[in-house]
Amino acid sequence: MSAGSPANRSPATAEHRATGTRPSGRADLATEVRVGVMRLSRRLRAEQQAVTGSVSEGQFCVLADLKNVGPQTPKELADREQVQPPSMTRTVGPLVELGLVARETHPDDRRQVVLSLTEAGDRMVTEARQRRTAWLARRLAGLTSQERETLRAAAHILRRIVED
Repeated sequence: MSAGSPANRSPATAEHRATGTRPSGRADLATEVRVGVMRLSRRLRAEQQAVTGSVSEGQFCVLADLKNVGPQTPKELADREQVQPPSMTRTVGPLVELGLVARETHPDDRRQVVLSLTEAGDRMVTEARQRRTAWLARRLAGLTSQERETLRAAAHILRRIVED
């Protein structure tokens, strides 16, 4: 089903379309923002998936974290991703097998390992980011300058909302 199909619309949105009225109030704004952000996220993930193939969203987050932060122990990665170390081990294993992540002995503690991004992993993250950005840039180019400025302001507000 497509994102615009009736089964994927919230009842409030369908009701407002049918009656020609606009949602109002905090709950309705929250619903509109949630639905818009989720649909955008889903579409960007589809662009990412075209590059990453069978790599899951959780695995891609690990790759992106290794690119952003650099080499880490599985425990450090688990803490950053807010999962238990055994879960991180299950997430990282296939990435090592695919040649996207390298395991090396920790330089200070030979009982531990350090995980780092391989060239192939780095290339995958870069290509996925570029593809998502290109898709979004094409969509934004079709907006008016006023709409783009509104989105710029909304992006700042959304970042403020998610900061703890």
